[in-house]
Amino acid sequence: MKTVLLATLALAPLTAALPAAAQTDNAAPAGSRVSDPHRSDDIIVTAPLRQSEADVLQGTSVLTGEDLTRQLRPTIGETLARLPGVSASSFGPNASRPILRGFQGDRIRVLTDGIGSIDVSNTSVDHAVIIDPLLAERVEVLRGPAALLYGSSAVGGVVNVVDTRIPRRLPENGYRLDAIGTYGSAANERSLGGAADATVTGPLVLHVDGSYSKSDDLRTGGYILSREARRASLASAALPADPDDPIDFAGNAALRGKLPNTAAETWTAGAGASIVTDGGMLGVSYGHYDSLYGLPIRYATAPGQEQEAPRLDVLQNRYDLRAEITPQGSVIQAIRLRAAHAKYRHFELEEDGSVGTAFYNKGLEGRLEVVQAKRGGWQGASGAQYFSRAFNVVGDEAFLPRNNTEQTGLFTLQQYDDGRFKAEGGVRYEHTLQTAQPSGADRFFTGQRTFDSWSGSIGGSYAFSDGLRIGLNGSRTGRAPSAEELFANGPHAGTQAYELGNPNFRTETSWGVEATLHAHSDVFSLDASAYYNWFDNYIYEAQVDPATCVTAAGGDVDLPCFQYQQARARYYGFEADASARLGTIGTHTITADLMGDYVHATVVDRGPVPRIPPLRLLGGLEARGDTTTGRVEVERAFPQTRLSAFETRTDGYTMVNVSLAWKPWGGSDRRSLLLSANNIFDVEARRHSSVLKDFAPLAGRDIRVTLRVGI
Repeated sequence: MKTVLLATLALAPLTAALPAAAQTDNAAPAGSRVSDPHRSDDIIVTAPLRQSEADVLQGTSVLTGEDLTRQLRPTIGETLARLPGVSASSFGPNASRPILRGFQGDRIRVLTDGIGSIDVSNTSVDHAVIIDPLLAERVEVLRGPAALLYGSSAVGGVVNVVDTRIPRRLPENGYRLDAIGTYGSAANERSLGGAADATVTGPLVLHVDGSYSKSDDLRTGGYILSREARRASLASAALPADPDDPIDFAGNAALRGKLPNTAAETWTAGAGASIVTDGGMLGVSYGHYDSLYGLPIRYATAPGQEQEAPRLDVLQNRYDLRAEITPQGSVIQAIRLRAAHAKYRHFELEEDGSVGTAFYNKGLEGRLEVVQAKRGGWQGASGAQYFSRAFNVVGDEAFLPRNNTEQTGLFTLQQYDDGRFKAEGGVRYEHTLQTAQPSGADRFFTGQRTFDSWSGSIGGSYAFSDGLRIGLNGSRTGRAPSAEELFANGPHAGTQAYELGNPNFRTETSWGVEATLHAHSDVFSLDASAYYNWFDNYIYEAQVDPATCVTAAGGDVDLPCFQYQQARARYYGFEADASARLGTIGTHTITADLMGDYVHATVVDRGPVPRIPPLRLLGGLEARGDTTTGRVEVERAFPQTRLSAFETRTDGYTMVNVSLAWKPWGGSDRRSLLLSANNIFDVEARRHSSVLKDFAPLAGRDIRVTLRVGI
């Protein structure tokens, strides 16, 4: 952390001394340009070396503009769920984290403008990501080895949500205002968000933003319980009733329509300030997040099971810093610094409103990058990253001891480009210290574990023509076990499991290879990736004999027993996204598109990895004009029949969505009205990746109206 503080002190006077900027919204600094998401030359701002989407060696997706408005949902997981290679954890409508290529939890990173969300969403699927999609300007998804520069826990990829809380350019005409309002019928969702920038004097820009969202219980299509859960409930209903536990099993099986206990209320507020010049910028911001949301009830399907209706009261206060110097010299092109500090807590509330379990998390993350000036075809970026987390769980269902994580990383990415041929290589070293502190419960491990890991990737691509490029890259990853995987030993109500870690775990390692294809012309576009990963010491959860947890707990255990274990694993799959221009009707261009993805994951000699999304196809037909855009799309998720020992089959579904967008002033004007009807046939749909998929289906028919205003 000393490095971050010293760099901040050094950059501040340099940035302040630089001459006033000529940068405006129409002349953004390198890497901050926002383009039409359908264009293959869209710049990827998440990568340390700014490059077009078509030139990135790994699978990449960008969601911005009209596409972001159409896909916008209350959670970042549901907002991104229709992108190739992306699914969502879908723990009800209020807690849904992205899943990339079947990886979730501590194997992907969710970032806010390049720095982690600093919450506990990777700890459990019932914990929401502390990012409000209403305030997002664009979202980038990087899958594969390039994400390793953001940490070994990004083996599956990185989701980077870019907002404007720290202004990076001077607003045109001295001010900028963006506002968005949304109504969704499925949950009676009412959302409003807005952000404003203003040039106060010279290069100083001030920013304010805020959002408010309130929703009722979610209305679903079909039954609340899945076919298997209904069958189990009806079998239990035929048993003699228990007067001490009067659960209506037949009533559970008959539940349809609304998903109880899923209402939510969230508000955010933020402010920022930047000094922006031709030679760089320096900015700071503050953000506040406050939410109260319910979790779907895991209904009892057999005697002895409990039915709870927990709610989470969430609060985060966050401070961010961004600095950049762009000397454009012969040696150094840019120096970038990002840092953030946040305090987070959430209370898991009982039905009477009392606090059952409290989670406290204090995090600090800093990242320094030095970008080399391009010499001939050679360019590179190197840097350091520091992360610390102090985490504590207090209450009857505390499943972890008080613990601290400290991680320091050094990385470099080097790239050679001679036009047709591009080569890229990167290396990251990471030192991790995990400490479990005494917490008053003798069942917990107390002590330290240290891990030193290396990750790297190398690859190349070749352009056969201006519009056709193929690539191949390989990677090696070393990931230190998380505190949850090492130290867990207790009941976890969110997942309805007794979770048991192993403090003796070794570093998880993997080797991977990925092939990519980018084909673009005036009438056709195709981006495709295929990958294969080999894991050693792969960490996963397995359901084991309850006696294992009874011994670890030193007493009775009422929940199923799940233990983290290590073994070899194999992942392979593909994702592809194609579009073709069919012609024109009047002033509208007609385009057809098709997206597909598939993941196959196995723990060697033990069976399928749990909660892997099935094969999915999504096709769309779009008519895009200067002022109106109409779209109809059909999504087909196939049944998932590759099951681990404790899973149930998930039926497939076909969902149809339509939308109509109107931009009265056309062109690049930011004012628009969007009408959409999602799941118009009100089908019953469940994601296999969800822990609660047997008890919480996706939204039923949802009519949405979104108004966006920008001046």
